[in-house]
Amino acid sequence: MNPTAARLSKIEPFHVMDILARARAMELQGRSVIHMEIGEPDFPTAPAIVQAGIAALQAGHTHYTPALGLPELRAAIASSYPAHVRPDAGRVVVTPGASGALQLIFAALINPGDQVLMADPGYPCNRHFVSLFEGEPLTIPVDASTGYQLNADLVRRRWTRRTVAVLLASPSNPTGTLIPPDGMAEIVRAVEERGGVLIVDEIYHGLVYGEEAVTALSHSQNLFVVNSFSKYYGMTGWRLGWMVAPISYVPAIDKLAQNIFLAASTPAQYAALAAFEAVVQQELQNRRDVFRERRDFLLPALRELGFEIPLVPQGAFYLYADCSRFTADSQAFALGLLEQTGVAITPGLDFGSHRAAQHVRFSYANTLENLREGVSRLRNYL
Repeated sequence: MNPTAARLSKIEPFHVMDILARARAMELQGRSVIHMEIGEPDFPTAPAIVQAGIAALQAGHTHYTPALGLPELRAAIASSYPAHVRPDAGRVVVTPGASGALQLIFAALINPGDQVLMADPGYPCNRHFVSLFEGEPLTIPVDASTGYQLNADLVRRRWTRRTVAVLLASPSNPTGTLIPPDGMAEIVRAVEERGGVLIVDEIYHGLVYGEEAVTALSHSQNLFVVNSFSKYYGMTGWRLGWMVAPISYVPAIDKLAQNIFLAASTPAQYAALAAFEAVVQQELQNRRDVFRERRDFLLPALRELGFEIPLVPQGAFYLYADCSRFTADSQAFALGLLEQTGVAITPGLDFGSHRAAQHVRFSYANTLENLREGVSRLRNYL
């Protein structure tokens, strides 16, 4: 018998990996698969970023950076925020992906038994990170009535003596919904009134359609903001993210980073400097327009087929659809759909327990041509 830590019983694998593994096996057999399950941009990293990474390697930039990140990159990240809320670069911490940032934050905040409030449905790793540090993720069911987001009233009603923090994601995975600025301001007040800490995941901020995404730093500088070079910047495999931390937490974050991972990838950090160049920003904005075009095709198409999607997602590249018209088991539905049609989607089980069996997530991180083919196959299947 190989002993394992008890905490592992609270940490689940990604259920979509079963879908992905089967999809890859089908492709090896020569079958065509339309991928609408993958949560990463289909575009390659922008050429200027790639070239900056190659140049960094050729220049010998392969040694450790400081644990908090390359100073030039920390400054560039700080400068990317609007002037009226721009943080000091000393509060910016570069991490191995947004996941690295969240792990550092929870390691700094959570004692055994402490609670962190978060929405259900939500990104699965968030609750698992809390469990990893012996905390209790208190997932709160949300639906279209609150934009699939927590609000100040829910925070106040579900806060307990053991609650230490609230984690938000705006835009959200899997729903793509934003917390409006006035709603964010109310949540900030509710958390501050209770002496807690607010953590806001803004990794999809660059992928917001038709309106401006307002950073939570507009409402307070005494909170954590998490972001990433993965989604908007198209650097998923480079594993690079950041946080903006309250200045009082930076020494603790520095100490933890030194011990947990020493530093983020040095070549990736040098490459990321190019992400803020004007030519790259224009390319990324063009890609955002493509994502919006895909959303505007897929949303009405799925509704026409009978999937219930009550809200238009303002950001990210996902549609969270009620499939109860077709099934009471979204996992079985997703597997059957894959086997019969070659369309891969994500079952709701990955995102929590609130009506998970009645929901699936569609990703539109695929070409418009492939999305049209996927809808055609769905129509024939249903």
